[in-house]
Amino acid sequence: MTITYDPKHPLYLDEADVRGELTRVYDLCHGCRLCFKLCTSFPTLFEMIDRHDDQDAGRMTPAQQDQVVDECFQCKLCYVNCPYIPELHEWKLDFPRLMLRADAMQHEHGIKSTRSKATTQVMGRTDLLGKAATTATPVANKIVNAEPGSMVRKVTAMVTGVSAVRLLPPYAKQRFSTWFSKRPKVRLGNRQGRVTVYPTCLVEYQETDIGKDLVKVYERNGIECNNSSAGCCGAPWLHSGDIKQFTKIAEKNVATLAKEIRAGTDVVVPQPTCSYVLKKDYLDYVGGPDAELVAEHTYDAAEYLMKVHKADDTVLDTDFDGETIEKITYHTPCHLRAQNIGFKSRDLMMLTGAKVKMVQQCSGIDGMWGFRAENEDISIPIAKKLGDMITEADGDAVAGDCHLANTAIMEQTGGAARHPLQVIARAYGIPEEH
Repeated sequence: MTITYDPKHPLYLDEADVRGELTRVYDLCHGCRLCFKLCTSFPTLFEMIDRHDDQDAGRMTPAQQDQVVDECFQCKLCYVNCPYIPELHEWKLDFPRLMLRADAMQHEHGIKSTRSKATTQVMGRTDLLGKAATTATPVANKIVNAEPGSMVRKVTAMVTGVSAVRLLPPYAKQRFSTWFSKRPKVRLGNRQGRVTVYPTCLVEYQETDIGKDLVKVYERNGIECNNSSAGCCGAPWLHSGDIKQFTKIAEKNVATLAKEIRAGTDVVVPQPTCSYVLKKDYLDYVGGPDAELVAEHTYDAAEYLMKVHKADDTVLDTDFDGETIEKITYHTPCHLRAQNIGFKSRDLMMLTGAKVKMVQQCSGIDGMWGFRAENEDISIPIAKKLGDMITEADGDAVAGDCHLANTAIMEQTGGAARHPLQVIARAYGIPEEH
């Protein structure tokens, strides 16, 4: 058994070695039980071990081990709460990265089902799907916007593996990059920074208004914006165990982003899963000076603005003469919490005078995991719990950085959630584009 989270380690994909490490970690988690409320992986794990009088994790079958892996949706919250992580303890326990290793092992050795692999082939190609869908938006959205559970959605689920009952985010008529290239050139007076906007698939092809408001808010604060030519971060491939495809994408993106950074910009990302991948996962799967440069210069959208606000030589505009909100319910995405940067979106929205109540409950989406048909029974109750907490918080408006989590909030509550940068845009009096 080898304690390693390095994809380049010779035993990283060795099945016997991975299963030995799963046994070690499962035994430690069973003895601790701190994470029993975070997701279904841990209750499933504990119940399986508790069946045996000696409570020996080594008695779990490979299928039982894999069930725990399959139920993990990479929220990272167990890592955030774990007292035995590599940085703190000799046990060097990193449950999410071990789950990624186990997923990769399953993929490498043909343990994942053909159906699961086929679904990954569809859901992983976000750029291809996005380009096609924004070219034929009425047709694409007729499928995406079809009533959950309808015959159209059921047939789509049979073909693609995408859940027939989950609410899906529709596609935009115009891509963010198209809007960005066609917009009039903005002349900045006092330039305070220069950034490359890495829009992510969700902003590029679906919720483009987030990107538009981000650019306008940044430019109001003297921050010059460029649009990155890098594509999807590759998270759907990584979280499905196809590390070869993920690494191929990651290497290309690292080269592109490093070049953009060396041209004098920082990278700003409006979606937390993608910023986590750029900051953390590219270091593991690509590594080297370029990946380190990308990680060092990548910021969450609100994180960068709060950096401007806190710095001695820059000033954030706090003249909010537009639409301000008294009470905001803010959903804190798991992949932002896992970055350990604090609650920058909350702090930013509080500058408008708003009282912000945080809801720290996972949406159970994890990029694509929650939209896979085979995960409906687990993912929907997680989303329902989030929806109930949002409703109970009873804010005047709901905000959240993750558009997929916001989609789950709309699914469960019927109400829309805005990105924090959109809250700031309206507070500045910047009108929505129609």
